[in-house]
Amino acid sequence: MNVTDTSESWETLSTRRPFEGAKTAVNSDVVRMPDGSTVRRDYQVHPGSVCVLALDEEGRVLVLSQYRHPVRRRLWELPAGLLDVPGENPLLGAERELYEEAHVKAEDWRVLADFYASPGGSDEAVRVFLARGVSEAEGERYSETGSEEADMEVAWVPLADLVRGVLAGELGNPGLVTGVLALSAALAGDGLDALRPATAPWPARPYEA
Repeated sequence: MNVTDTSESWETLSTRRPFEGAKTAVNSDVVRMPDGSTVRRDYQVHPGSVCVLALDEEGRVLVLSQYRHPVRRRLWELPAGLLDVPGENPLLGAERELYEEAHVKAEDWRVLADFYASPGGSDEAVRVFLARGVSEAEGERYSETGSEEADMEVAWVPLADLVRGVLAGELGNPGLVTGVLALSAALAGDGLDALRPATAPWPARPYEA
């Protein structure tokens, strides 16, 4: 049995956009079901996101603590951000987020995992990169990024501690959960050099390499 996600699109009879925000929107579609009936599907329209799991030579992962108002919690997360530029290579966005949020650069990049953040209510697609060969970036820490990043707590945490935190229900950010478990699986399997290259195709968010 070939267990692979496949492309499929049911007939959309109409689309309304009751909300348009600065970065995301909400669509309300009327969709024809296989039995001929129709249903309304409301969902967030999202440009997509990238996350960066930066791994140092000691097996530690760079994480950030950030307040997230919708869930009223401060979450530990991977450096991440929106794909603000349509059609941009997501690797460029990942490099930018790693610099802006952690003032770090990396020499070796791989694709760790791709996933949909909440496919029942959003079209947001997320690509998690693995970054190795990390070092401090040049220049002033907050010269170009403003005060938002200054509020973040930055830490290097052993991968095993993060895995334990995920399994204990103590860490719940989806990018972090996906990234650390995927990294743990890759290390236990074929190794990190077997991961997809950083410019691997991404059908959910096509781009020009």
